[in-house]
Amino acid sequence: MTTEALTLTQWLSPAYPVGAFAYSHGLEAAIGAGWVNDGAELQAWLSDILTDGSGRNDCILLHTAHSGQVPLQDVNAVGLAFAASAERRREALLQGAAFAKTTAAIWTTDESAVIYPVAIGAAAATRNIDPTLTCAMYLHAMMSNLIAAAQRLMPLGQTEGQTILMALSPICEELAQETATATLDDLSSSTFLSDIASMQHETQEPRIFRT
Repeated sequence: MTTEALTLTQWLSPAYPVGAFAYSHGLEAAIGAGWVNDGAELQAWLSDILTDGSGRNDCILLHTAHSGQVPLQDVNAVGLAFAASAERRREALLQGAAFAKTTAAIWTTDESAVIYPVAIGAAAATRNIDPTLTCAMYLHAMMSNLIAAAQRLMPLGQTEGQTILMALSPICEELAQETATATLDDLSSSTFLSDIASMQHETQEPRIFRT
């Protein structure tokens, strides 16, 4: 378990070269539009992404890729179909390609060009890393990255940011467990405002983030 946790910590570290720091998942547009103004609203926004949007879906895709019961490219195609905007699609593809390339060079894993959660699920399977632990840490890293993005866009202190991450951590763990038996048929999303923000960000000027 220690080796698994250390490997996942490395894969999901901000230092791992996937460029996660460049993506806000539409949060930049949401903050610019006045939809997210403070820590409480940020926590609610991120909680919805976890439970009703891409967080939950990414876990299902990761678990499915890990199981090997569905061809990897089929899982990838379904994941791409659920991308709500061109930027979301690009965010998932570019991070997935960067992760696969680096991980294959170090651990001799599959270098297939697939979206980020699918790439992580496949790599975790190759290294015999528990998928539920992988999902929980993937979601935790995702939330940490988005909180860091928010801190560059709005008045949000380091302590408040870490308090929000602590509050979201149990949700990450619960989702990782709940989606362990889910299938691609269970994919869904109702985070419409987040999706709209992602679409609007495509033409936002000026902007800091790629998405």
